[in-house]
Amino acid sequence: QVQLVESGGGLVQPGGSLSLSCETFGIIISFYYMGWYRQAPGKQRELVAVSSTDGTIDYADSVKGRFTISRDNAKRMVHLQMENLKPEDTAVYYCSAEHKVWRRNYWGQGTQVTVSS
Repeated sequence: QVQLVESGGGLVQPGGSLSLSCETFGIIISFYYMGWYRQAPGKQRELVAVSSTDGTIDYADSVKGRFTISRDNAKRMVHLQMENLKPEDTAVYYCSAEHKVWRRNYWGQGTQVTVSS
C-alpha cells in the first residue's frame, strides 16, 4: 500500500522558517516526480515545487528564492525548506508522487502551515 506522510507544519511568524518532510511507503521515489502543493482556504490547490526524476527542479514564482525542495531517494523522503515565510504562504501543504509513464499520482494527507503574527 502506498502512503505519503507529511510532517513539520505549524504556526510561524512572518519572516520565519519551517521545514516540511514527506516520508513515503510502497514506492521507489526515484521513479517519481515528487512535488509539494498547497491549498489555501477558498482557493485551488497549486504547485509549490517539484523535483523530477532527472534532477530538474521547478518552483512557483511566488516561492522562488525562499523555498527549497530536496529529495533523498535512499531514505524515500522529500523535504521542503521554507524561508522568509509570508502570511500568504498560509495553506495546507501536500506531498505528491507522480509516475509519468504509469500515470499514477499519490497524495499525502496534508500538513497545515500558518504564518501569522
